[in-house]
Amino acid sequence: MVELLAPAKNIKSIKAGLEYADSFYFGFEKYNMRIQADNFTLQDLPKVVTLLHDSNKKAYLTTNILFYEEELEDLRKLLKFAQSIEFDAAILHDVAAVSYAKEIGIPFHISTQANVSNSVSAKFYESLGAERIILARECSLSHIRKISKELHKAEIEVFVHGAMCTSISGRCYFSQDVCGGDDAFSANRGRCVQPCRREWTVIDNQNNEYLYDGVRFMNSRDLCLIEFIPELIQAGVKVFKIEGRMRSPHYVYWVTKIYREALNEFEKGNFTIDNKKKVGMWIHELKKVYNRGFTQGFLFHRMQASDHQPKSPTNLSHWRLIKLGTITSYNNPIGVVQLTNGFVKEGLRILIKGDTQSDTFFHQNIQQLYLNGVRVKMTKKASETHPISVSMKFNEPVNPTSDSLYLFTNATYKHRKSSSKHKKKKEYYQL
Repeated sequence: MVELLAPAKNIKSIKAGLEYADSFYFGFEKYNMRIQADNFTLQDLPKVVTLLHDSNKKAYLTTNILFYEEELEDLRKLLKFAQSIEFDAAILHDVAAVSYAKEIGIPFHISTQANVSNSVSAKFYESLGAERIILARECSLSHIRKISKELHKAEIEVFVHGAMCTSISGRCYFSQDVCGGDDAFSANRGRCVQPCRREWTVIDNQNNEYLYDGVRFMNSRDLCLIEFIPELIQAGVKVFKIEGRMRSPHYVYWVTKIYREALNEFEKGNFTIDNKKKVGMWIHELKKVYNRGFTQGFLFHRMQASDHQPKSPTNLSHWRLIKLGTITSYNNPIGVVQLTNGFVKEGLRILIKGDTQSDTFFHQNIQQLYLNGVRVKMTKKASETHPISVSMKFNEPVNPTSDSLYLFTNATYKHRKSSSKHKKKKEYYQL
């Protein structure tokens, strides 16, 4: 069985992917490659690990930056704490972190920051006691296959989905050099501000010509390898990793859901190298959430100009979470919702999500809907100037004043009058 590993920037991300992922990786407030993410406090970590273990999921602590001398004692304390609350492993890069992990006795995985790109490097880390090697994104399928065959105990983990660095898997000094010249913007300290996503003008002074004129020539498309699940498993990959600790909980939910479906199809024998009928549908679904367009990365060849997105540095999806209204009161299991956008109807699939002060995150179909105490099938259209107050039954507890209702829908949709040629059609988010 292949492990599906999901990213988490906060507790809502874990709740979002809990049904579909086998494990999660996330960081403490310091010492990880995504300092700009919400991350977790030391007080958060025990309850998060307990939540995951109670759900038969694994928890991995990311501690994969470069460390300086004055930080070593903090590093030791953090790894000891992680071991004491039973993290399943720590994801490491710095040799000092590896040394402390061995001393403390916490299992460790070698981060992609180590750029393991060949079997000799992989075997070296295996000899140090690494339980897992997270290969560099620059490895081809052929490389992955050859490295896997040389290992005896360590598992192979690869990224299968998410953002790609234009440089070598994050070992990049571009952000630091261009944006400040110190650790404040260093990718190796988890503070990359992604100047590679910007438009750049590059002039060849020797030949007096413009190579690029206001083009995002370093802006890589996002990795998407769902089509090649059979090949990757056949090559010896044991863990599929989804990138995205800076992305929303809804993104985590959606991507893990689609990859879980694909893995389930593989387990049933319905998804093989020769039979990939559903791949187009899965890719279509993955394009609904945040993406810069997709690339196969280095799986079959070195990345080329076509693997970059020259026009947009951010989201190409036309799908959005549209806020329908806020919850104003709650008396288990009935809540009162102030609708301020659109309409709702029984059976509609919605997301209930909290703000930054609330951990609420769950999906449900609207089961019961009441307007002025009378059960209805559908409300009239609401707006900020004409809000509608409705009552509905919730599957889980909600927080009044901090939780809201959302609909995942195609934001480019425009109502059209129904006719023989054009009937009203709106694509709602459904499982």
